[in-house]
Amino acid sequence: MKKTGFMVSASLALLAAAPAYASPVTGTDALREWNLIVLGDLSSSSEVEGRTFVGGDLTGTSSSYQISTPATSATGQAGLTVVGNVTGGIKNLNNGSGALVGGNVESGFNLNGAAQTVKVGGTISNTNINQNSVQSGLATSDPGFASSLATQGTVLAGSMKQLSTNLSGLAANSDMVISGNRATFNASPDANGLAVFSISAADLDKVGEIAFNLNGADTAIVNVSGSTVSLNDNFLGGTANLGEHVIWNFGDAQSLDLTNSWGGSVLAPWADATTANYIQGSAVFGNLTQNGEMHLGTYTGGYTPPIDPPTGSSSGGTPVPEAPGWTLFLLGIAGVLLGRRLIRKTA
Repeated sequence: MKKTGFMVSASLALLAAAPAYASPVTGTDALREWNLIVLGDLSSSSEVEGRTFVGGDLTGTSSSYQISTPATSATGQAGLTVVGNVTGGIKNLNNGSGALVGGNVESGFNLNGAAQTVKVGGTISNTNINQNSVQSGLATSDPGFASSLATQGTVLAGSMKQLSTNLSGLAANSDMVISGNRATFNASPDANGLAVFSISAADLDKVGEIAFNLNGADTAIVNVSGSTVSLNDNFLGGTANLGEHVIWNFGDAQSLDLTNSWGGSVLAPWADATTANYIQGSAVFGNLTQNGEMHLGTYTGGYTPPIDPPTGSSSGGTPVPEAPGWTLFLLGIAGVLLGRRLIRKTA
């Protein structure tokens, strides 16, 4: 049985943690903010065009981040955020992306392009600072720095799992037709521009071609059932722009293997995933071995799921509302803790 991540123990841990400096980004806003979200560990030998969030450690051979120019961050997120440590081959930060790292940077950074700001909780090695601003040791000098990243990681993980749970509970309102080797998704959006499809991982694996007729849909949700997922299909007409409006929700997936280029944003928060080709859209995984690029074309749709999850969700576990009020409550408690700390420092 899956857990949404917002259980009582996690809530208590957040309340006990040092405060965050900014409101954590949640729900579909996170898909708009980041090109790649890995809730656990990321091992990469590839690149991400937009912004990246890693809730655990970043490892692997040399990899590159924000190699293109994503839309301006509404909340001031860095090009690369890592809650844990950065190890392995050197990491390339591009286009003034900047980085926030809660632990140590052992691999080192190549800081390319415009001047960047890098903040590190522990130590940083193998990095030429030049015109850039690089701060380290913040876990000691500013305890709120590392705890704010940890809070964002915990809240984001729970939110992405809750989002997947909510989407899995939506009733299909659009037809998917399989003819020979092709699956055609014909959207019938409701009054809010939402189209919902349903298909099993086994049926998806049987076809080799995918076609979309969005028919004006603002957002198309494709709920894919099954714990083991293989993505090896070709997209008729290419992958361009699908990630902005299509969310593939793998609410049951424990493992996911992608070998072909993929069109559409991917939501698989429980999956241990491996990619060997690119994804054009936002992508969320539990853990990821990345050997294929992440391309911009992140989700831009206007869909915001209801606060309360639908009944009869197929993704298991005990749904807990992804309530803005709940998040604000935690942040309010964090603010109280921060006030108390400041009072103690000035007393």
